[in-house]
Amino acid sequence: MTSWLKIVGTNHISKDSIDEIKSVFLDYKPDVIAVELDKGRLDGLLYEENNPNKKQSMNFSSIRKVGVKGFLFLFFGKLMQQKMGKLVGMKPGSEMLFAVKLAKNNNLNLALIDRPITITIKRLFKNLTFKEKMRFLGDLVFAPFKQKQAKELQEKTGLDKRSMSSLFSKVPDSELIDKLMFALKGRYPTFYTVLVDERNHYMARKLVILHKKNPNQKFLVVVGAGHAKEMIELVKHYSFAIELV
Repeated sequence: MTSWLKIVGTNHISKDSIDEIKSVFLDYKPDVIAVELDKGRLDGLLYEENNPNKKQSMNFSSIRKVGVKGFLFLFFGKLMQQKMGKLVGMKPGSEMLFAVKLAKNNNLNLALIDRPITITIKRLFKNLTFKEKMRFLGDLVFAPFKQKQAKELQEKTGLDKRSMSSLFSKVPDSELIDKLMFALKGRYPTFYTVLVDERNHYMARKLVILHKKNPNQKFLVVVGAGHAKEMIELVKHYSFAIELV
């Protein structure tokens, strides 16, 4: 990995992720901590932490930013993450907040490197095919009542039940991540392109630009495990492709 950069791939609902971030932080001693968040998502996580008994309200402004479809997608996606988080006793996004606090408590610069969620959601629904919309709707409606989807995922990824359960309790290994990305790309190509590939490019470019502006600083980067591998290669690519003027 590039000497100025350390990327930690996390599971957003895994306790292991916080331990990994802490370990790398103490060993690497970074100058900057970069996280897979934009300002809107960070504000949302901080609001939830500071107001544990309150739920962020659904208002017209929120819907206007991403559209009704986008808002519903975010709502159900968040609900699913919360349910999985309860299974392992971990709030979704806890590892990102931990990284944010590490930067604050150690007087380090914090970089929010993700593309604004409003742009991502608008791009997703602009490019999503009718077939994918119907498939997603079917998965969303029938997944709680059928075992077919879980069995199909197991067949596509070659995972047994024990490996499947590890997805929610710890950070999956690189082979498992590759299988999951392959399955996502096959079943939901637009989801993969917009939610994974485009954001990988966005975050990698942003990191390289930040580094070129601050060449003597070391960056600890905290992103979801599904982003880490490709981002390492993209950072190498953009390090040569981007020239500040």
